Amino acid sequence: MEGYLEGWHDFNVALMGAVAALAGLLIVASSVNIAEIVKAPAVASRLAAGLAGLVLAIVACALGLIPGIPPLAYGAGVILAAVGAAIIQWRATQRIYGNADPANRWKAGKAALGFVSPLAYLAGGVLLVVGMPSGLVAFAIGAIASIVAGILISWIALVEILR
Repeated sequence: MEGYLEGWHDFNVALMGAVAALAGLLIVASSVNIAEIVKAPAVASRLAAGLAGLVLAIVACALGLIPGIPPLAYGAGVILAAVGAAIIQWRATQRIYGNADPANRWKAGKAALGFVSPLAYLAGGVLLVVGMPSGLVAFAIGAIASIVAGILISWIALVEILR
């Protein structure tokens, strides 16, 4: 697997910048309506999970930029970060399902969206650990999923929380 990261450098640099900017937007978006968000524990948990997914993408991209990082170390580092993000998403899922408000629709979709990124990164990490560079494609899927979830959650924090 010599040189397995060669073609991914620019991807990691671009994604790291984009995801870091989106993480900042998510924090700003939540601060604008923080009083309303604190009143809705399920929304606060979803914000935390969305931010955890973005941090996971940042960590994975940063690890991928370490010169000469062995696939085993890269995969193991991403697995650890993915497990952490999945734990935060699990807690958010518990709060989503614990919210009895009739306006809380699409519970399964809300929960599932937050698990896509950690699961993609987990799968990619396992593939790298066992020696398959195709795990990097799973990392790309995880990064894109974290961006989509981050944008949706930013919208919820800015607009939907006020409805």
